[in-house]
Amino acid sequence: MPQPPRPQDDMPHCVEELRAALALHGIALPSLGLDLPTFAGTYTPPAGLVSLGNCNAATACALATVLRRAAP
Repeated sequence: MPQPPRPQDDMPHCVEELRAALALHGIALPSLGLDLPTFAGTYTPPAGLVSLGNCNAATACALATVLRRAAP
């Protein structure tokens, strides 16, 4: 019986989940997306990489602040 796909195997879904989670904190990474060259390789799942892209200093600081607050 085939296994249902794991969330980390659905790369577009993972990217959209990350985009939505960041948006809850008012953070947008303009270049967030799939790192498409990784799909050309012969990796086993989870094969794809998420490209976080570039952001300005204000966005990087906002992301660092959110991550610090969420840390135990």
